[in-house]
This record gives sequence, C-alpha cells and structure tokens, in this order.
Amino acid sequence: MGRINVDLTIGPQVASATALKSNSKICWMGVKMSGEGFKISSARRDAFEREGVPLDRMPRVFAGTDVSELRAWIFALDFFDFSEDEVKRNYPTVYDHLLTYVKPERDHNDREAYSEEWWRFVEPRPRLRASTRDLQRYIVTSETHTHPIFTFVESRQLIIDGSVIAVASDDAWILAVLSSRIHEFWALRAGGRQGAGDDPRYQNEMCFDPFPFPDPSDETLKFRIRDAAEKLDALRKDVLARHEDLTLTKLYNALEALRAAEAAAKVLSDKDRDVVGRGCVSLIRQYHEEIDAGVAEAYRWPADLSEEEILDRLVALNKERAAEEAKGKVRWLRPEFQAPTYVAPVEQAALALPQAEKPGIEILEWPRALPEQVVVVASVVARAEKPLGAGEIARAFRGKRAATVVPVLDALAGMGRVRKLQDGRYAA
Repeated sequence: MGRINVDLTIGPQVASATALKSNSKICWMGVKMSGEGFKISSARRDAFEREGVPLDRMPRVFAGTDVSELRAWIFALDFFDFSEDEVKRNYPTVYDHLLTYVKPERDHNDREAYSEEWWRFVEPRPRLRASTRDLQRYIVTSETHTHPIFTFVESRQLIIDGSVIAVASDDAWILAVLSSRIHEFWALRAGGRQGAGDDPRYQNEMCFDPFPFPDPSDETLKFRIRDAAEKLDALRKDVLARHEDLTLTKLYNALEALRAAEAAAKVLSDKDRDVVGRGCVSLIRQYHEEIDAGVAEAYRWPADLSEEEILDRLVALNKERAAEEAKGKVRWLRPEFQAPTYVAPVEQAALALPQAEKPGIEILEWPRALPEQVVVVASVVARAEKPLGAGEIARAFRGKRAATVVPVLDALAGMGRVRKLQDGRYAA
C-alpha cells in the first residue's frame, strides 16, 4: 500500500529525479553499426594492415558480453569521418569489402540517411568519441546485466558497441562510486528491464545523468576509496588473465553464493568453492566492502542504511543539487572537459567576529530523567538557526555523544515536536 509513483513503484520517487549538469557530456551508449559486414576477423585486419590501412581505423569491438562473459576479438572498419570518395580513393580494398558486405544490407534501411551513408555506422557517436579522445582508459558497463559491474578499458584502438555504456572518466574515484551498493540500489530502481530473463538495464539518461555523486572535502578519504577501486579492478583483470574459464559473471555468482552460504550457515558447493578459491572472490568481496564503507562516509551517511533509506536520501540530494545548479553552482565530475571555462559563483561568506566578540557556547548538563531530557533536547533544536545532526545536538551536552540523544530525538519526532529530515538531521 502506498502512493504509486510514475514508474509504478511504491516508495522513494526515483523516477522524479532530474538530470544534473554535473554529470553531463560524459556518459554515452556505444556505436550502432547496422551491418555485420563492418566486423572483420583478426586475420582480415592483418591483411588490410599490410595494404596500408591504419590500425586505428580497425579498432577492436568491445561488446557487453566482453564486460561480463566472453573475451572475443572482433574488429570493425570505422570510417565515420570519411566521405565515400575518400574511402574509395585511399583504401580501395576496404571500400570493395564494404560495398560487397555492407551496402546491400543498408540499401534496405528505411531511414534515408542510413542508406545514403552506407559506409558509416548508423550511430557513430561523435560525442562519445570526443569525451574519450584524450583518455588512456575509461569506465564501461554492460547495458543489460545479471550483476552491475563497472570496469576500466584501455581506449587505444578500441570502440564500444551499443550494448555497452561508457563513462568517460579515468578516475578510480568515479569507478568506486559506480561500483558501490549505493549506486547499485539507485541503478536497479532507476533503470528498466529487458529480455526473457527480465535482466536489469543500465540506461545513461535514467541511471547516470540524475545520480548525485558525493562531493567529499576529505582528500584522504577520497584517496582511500580510489585506491580500493584500483585494487579491485586490477585484481579482477589479473584473475581473468590467469584463468580463461572464469568470467566476471562467474566471479560475482560465486560471491553471491558465498554470502548466501554464510547467512544460512551452509557449506559451499564444490563448484562454487573452486571459483571462490581461484577467483580470489573473498578479496574481491573485501574491496567492495571497503568501497561501500568509504562511499557511505563520503556522503556522510551511516554505512548500514537500508535500500529504501538510501534511495530516499538520493532523491532528496538530487533535488538539492538541481536547486544549486539553477543558481549557477555545478559540481562537475570532469570539469576540465565538461566546462573548462566554468567559474563558480561567489558565495556570501559570513563575517568573522574577533575572538573576544564571539558568543559563548553554553554547555548543558544531561538530565537524568527522560521527561527532562525531552524538554532540554527539544529546546536545543528549537533555538538552532538551521537543522542539526544528532552529533551536533549532542555537543550541546557535557560528555554526550550522538547515540545518547538519538532515542530522545526520535521520540520527539514521533510526538511531532521536531521534524526528522531525509538527510538524518532534525529541525524544529
């Protein structure tokens, strides 16, 4: 029972979140070719190379299955910025190949531009290319997936197809946030479903563009989270390089089996035990736990929030960030690319009083009886000029911590004496 949201869910209104400027211009779907003839084998690529075709015009095609399952080596003829005459004049054997294996299929395409420009991909994704051009690596995930896995790929001589979503960042901090349980809950709720298996879809417009990233001021924390993500990505790549029969899907299936076995106090099957051992799954799990704890700390949220609590806070934070951006403040994820000329608006700073003129802070004694505790805590909240967290309220009392005042605050909220906000703070 509850209020039905526009996406037919009940609970946090994730579908109401709006796209943020801070996330713009860096998350894209891969190219769409519309013509199997664009794809060539490694042997055919070698032959074209001997005839003078540059390797960067025959990049490896990276598909969604390459993220999670297979590691195929298929290449594509990519002349997205060439005219037909330029291809014919400079690379006649390539032109002949495209004329033979691509044009007949594209001649039947209903869209006129696609049939007329048959030697190019139907969706060459120029904005994707622009956003990844200066990066040695960037983040990818499969559009449809069993497990939401984000990983780095090397950008040199590689192109992603339409089954892959790219995030044009080489920063492991961004990889960590995307790999956290906080983002996983968001993506699973915000994205759609597809196929006979009802598999989740990661859609850039719905999952990435509105997602409010944390913006921590603690660079030490950010470094620690970034380090855990680098180690996680390197470990998974090392495991897959050493064991050709393992895939990321198998590793994460084994991780789920390990958690389930521990929760039920059962023994892993021989098959799962083998993958857990060879795949370093316990260490993968440890890195994820470090990332989850660090990202929660970056948001300044408790690490044990439920899925619904996380989604509520993300929806509220999205609205807060959208309001900031309307006033000109944008927390760009990759400012040097997204907005190289951006200048943050000047914020009005409070005038600092001389030390002698600063008002004294009254430290209160904590009452023994509950009725007095209720009265004095309510008065602290009522006198505050802004909402306060439990820790801030506790500092008004000698020697007390947040755990002491939270039960009283929650009781006051239940009585309607104070309001508990979505970010965990309290207001009169």
